[in-house]
Amino acid sequence: MKPNRLTLIVLVVGCVLFLQAGCEEETMRPQELSPNWFKQQTWAVIPPRASVPVPKIVFEKVIHDFGNVGPGTNQLCEFKFTNTGDDVLRIGEISKSCGCTPFELDKTEYAPGESGTLKVRYYAESQYGSVTKNLFVHSNDRQRPKVGLTIKARVIMKVKCEPQSLSLSLQYQNAGCPKIILTSIDRQPFSIKHFKSTANCITADFNPSVKATRLVLHPKVDMEVLEKTLNGRIEIGLTHPECKKVTINLNAVPRFRINPRSITIHGVTAKQPVVKKIRIFNNFKEDFELASALSRKDIVKVLSYKKLSNGYEIELQITPPSTTARIFTETFLIQLKDDKQLEIPISGFYSRTGARSRTSARTTRSSIGSTPRATRTTPRAGANDTEDCPDCAKTFHFDPNKNKGS
Repeated sequence: MKPNRLTLIVLVVGCVLFLQAGCEEETMRPQELSPNWFKQQTWAVIPPRASVPVPKIVFEKVIHDFGNVGPGTNQLCEFKFTNTGDDVLRIGEISKSCGCTPFELDKTEYAPGESGTLKVRYYAESQYGSVTKNLFVHSNDRQRPKVGLTIKARVIMKVKCEPQSLSLSLQYQNAGCPKIILTSIDRQPFSIKHFKSTANCITADFNPSVKATRLVLHPKVDMEVLEKTLNGRIEIGLTHPECKKVTINLNAVPRFRINPRSITIHGVTAKQPVVKKIRIFNNFKEDFELASALSRKDIVKVLSYKKLSNGYEIELQITPPSTTARIFTETFLIQLKDDKQLEIPISGFYSRTGARSRTSARTTRSSIGSTPRATRTTPRAGANDTEDCPDCAKTFHFDPNKNKGS
């Protein structure tokens, strides 16, 4: 009886599973569509996306070549542009590579279809050769927010100057200065407006009403001023349309050469003397004699000196003073027999040990300062007239009959 019941249960469960599988298959089977189903549906129409108005800057050209220009001349060019977009063009900034290209723009906002002009000036340099300058226009154009503009030129000589530099010598009359010849390269006549030189050491007579393609100047040199100046330049103003001025560099050999030209000492200590040697020579091989030497702050003393071929060697003792400063300076003066005076700058940098010594000395001076100093009313025994003159006490006189001094 039990086996029959088990068989019946198995048959019932199998039938239930078969019916369930059939229902799922019916659910998953796609529904058949009629031929007119697609036409019967209602479709939503999506409108096209509206375009956003944008500005657009377009230049007629981005490069301007001036070609050949004269030095120091003023040139002008224009960069025209148009807003070809459909929104307002706004120019925010115009950057440039140097100060010799100033620009001018009437306004910064331009309506669609409106045009504008960027005016740029170029001040040519005095040096000859090819030149390239750049400007950058920044705007609200999304595609080209930064547009580069280029200016080109070739600076050439319009007025030839001979000589182009002057090498002068104090041993010759008028410093050996030659005449200056100005010639127009492009045959444009010109006249001279002015003649200037450093410290006015060189002058020249000219007639501003004379106009020609070739002018000659005869410079006059002030020998005393030139000896103090030695280096500088001459500027000659012209009326030539492509050359407003010419410049000439000048230099002169000094009469005396000091080696070293200045003295610098590192790691010094207050009141600890340092010995240095200097040599003085005449560049023109002229004979000369030393008269005296002066230390303005009484820091430098002459220990010895000797005559050399065409010069002197002097041994100096430099005593750094007690001071709260980190460095000390002095100017040592040497007077020659012909009233010429030579200057030797001297400077010293204290060491850290020296700094501590100076601090101690300052403390000592502070404590002593509370006691009044005795005032000497009568001359000391052996006192002489030089003690009454501080400058005389600091002056060392060279003896031409000896090769050393004390």
